[in-house]
Amino acid sequence: MREPRRDEVDELVEAWARERSDLDLAPVAVFSRISRLARHLDLARRAAFTTHGIESWEFDVLAALRRAGAPYELSPGRLLRETLVTSGTMTNRVDRLAARGFVERSPDPADRRGVIVRLTGEGKTAVDGAFEALLDAERGFLADLPAAEQDQLGGLLRTLLAPFAGS
Repeated sequence: MREPRRDEVDELVEAWARERSDLDLAPVAVFSRISRLARHLDLARRAAFTTHGIESWEFDVLAALRRAGAPYELSPGRLLRETLVTSGTMTNRVDRLAARGFVERSPDPADRRGVIVRLTGEGKTAVDGAFEALLDAERGFLADLPAAEQDQLGGLLRTLLAPFAGS
């Protein structure tokens, strides 16, 4: 087993331990690292998306459509559930993505009053490129962990997130 490297969180925990030896600081050691990692991931996401000419919110909508599979379309209601935004926000986002040529609206054949939002070829190219760039960055974050430890970490994080499922 390899020797763990020290980081700034070790120093932070040690400083708190000096000042508050009465407290269990285990959560600080975990969540300070998660918080720092989240910041680095956010920067990597922005860089990957910017390289492909899209913003994070655009990626969220385009990725929801892409994950839907061919013909890459969803109702606005389904997009709301996939992206966790309000209907007014989604309307604005779809309008802006349509203006950029990344999505198009068409009448919903199952509901005369409804519409379907469909990913265009240009939108598919943008989201696929951004996703590949993001995966490259994320692989870099995980490069020092063997595959078994990556699986273990994924499982541990799933356990931590379980109480928040659906929220």
